[in-house]
Amino acid sequence: MRIWLDADATPRDVKEIVFRAAHRLAIDAVVVANQRVPIPPGHPTISAVRVEGGPDAADRYIAANAAAGDVAVTADIPLAAILVGARVVVIDPRGYEHTTETIGERLSVRDFADALRGAGVETGGPRPYSPKDKQAFASAFDRALTRARRTS
Repeated sequence: MRIWLDADATPRDVKEIVFRAAHRLAIDAVVVANQRVPIPPGHPTISAVRVEGGPDAADRYIAANAAAGDVAVTADIPLAAILVGARVVVIDPRGYEHTTETIGERLSVRDFADALRGAGVETGGPRPYSPKDKQAFASAFDRALTRARRTS
């Protein structure tokens, strides 16, 4: 089992939670971004991959390398859809776990909002990341890791 972190737009609090869990549980974690992402020293299970090739390069890298039973953290709905289809556990930074039952609706809503933005409609974007979001992520991530470790 491996943890994949789509780090391009991930809040710092989420990265810290992932780093601590990977270190504490001795699970390999891979931080993927199209820019340099510092990882804490003294964490041998954490590695960083810098990809080039545009805004979706990190998503393509994760999709190509994640395997069933892995856990991924991403806010990218199309990437989440690919990973859920590959039986990867996917959690967004606000603690929402994507499943085969929910990902289709999430993808439809995302595509609809994208079409509205393309037509010039102001959709407002996501609300600011809050301490409540951080707590929801920490809880969901802990549950997902516990389940994944039990089945691997």
